[in-house]
Amino acid sequence: MKFSIERASLLKAVAQAQSVVERRNTIPILANVLIEAAGDDVTFRATDLDIEVVDKAPAKVERAGATTVSAVTLNEIVRKLPDGALVSLTEDGASGRLTIEAGRSNFSLATLPKEDFPVMASSEYAANFSAPAPTLRRLFDKSKFAISTEETRYYLNGVYMHVSESDGGKVLRCVATDGHRLARIDAALPDGAAEMAGVIVPRKTVGELRKLLDDDDMQIAVSVSETKIRFATPTITLTSKVIDGTFPDYTRVIPTGNTRKLEVDAAEFARAVDRVATVSSERSRAVKLSLDEDRLILSVNAPDSGAAEEELAVAYGDEPLEIGFNAKYLLEIASQVDRENAVFMFNSSGDPTLMREGNDTTAIYVVMPMRV
Repeated sequence: MKFSIERASLLKAVAQAQSVVERRNTIPILANVLIEAAGDDVTFRATDLDIEVVDKAPAKVERAGATTVSAVTLNEIVRKLPDGALVSLTEDGASGRLTIEAGRSNFSLATLPKEDFPVMASSEYAANFSAPAPTLRRLFDKSKFAISTEETRYYLNGVYMHVSESDGGKVLRCVATDGHRLARIDAALPDGAAEMAGVIVPRKTVGELRKLLDDDDMQIAVSVSETKIRFATPTITLTSKVIDGTFPDYTRVIPTGNTRKLEVDAAEFARAVDRVATVSSERSRAVKLSLDEDRLILSVNAPDSGAAEEELAVAYGDEPLEIGFNAKYLLEIASQVDRENAVFMFNSSGDPTLMREGNDTTAIYVVMPMRV
């Protein structure tokens, strides 16, 4: 195998491959990227047995062939090569080495046979549709902060993507929760998605998918079966197993009767929470919200480290209310707001609080209060 390729194209492909590879694994071949050169393209394939990414890049192929080489090492080499370099990769089957040349730099890496590389079994996809990159980016970016990290409740370790009803019509919905906070984001239902089975997309897959969604003009082809989900652009295909479990009935925890309405500038609110939380104890990170007519007082009282208080002008016309929250959860939810105003709907100091952006109900967040 022998081909030459632009450094930028090579770096993009190899960087995506090495991020899928598990650093600590007991199967040496899984640390490698499978490089296949044929025609005018080179494909780079990496897997951790749960996720597989295939990246195609244009190259000048002199001799077709395939081999596998350490993904992390190759990425480090390419990253350190000068911008604009033309990189030549040559594999010598007899010596089992891959030679990488660029300008005056020359590297030789050990390879493993391509036959040992595991290829993810193909799947019959029941639903196939395409969605604009910005739509998918919004669905996953705004929900992923609420993914649980608790391994025992593994069915919460991802984003639940499914078709649901909203205001009389069907929507594509992403939900994530860890029991303390919940995010529910809706988007218009793409053609062909109505038959999609609800699937839980794992956290790592959500992170890898983010790299496919940077181009605003890109249409992403999405294929879903009961066990796998695939996202594809013309050059990259990301295939992942989905979490085998049942996502809980999240609708039960979304409050519908909260009537006390607080409207506040989201950015100003986030900065104020961040400031007063500086003195809170790391363990509880509790911030108290004291609401009175058109004013909000944020306060922290940590006996071992100090106290802090800040007042904000807000729109609030209900009975006075005192309620406490984990500062980290408030900050994460406030940072999701793209519009100017965040609207909080309260019931009492012991009930879940609902937050949305202005009057937009396509993105809602629920956060559980804590005692302060």
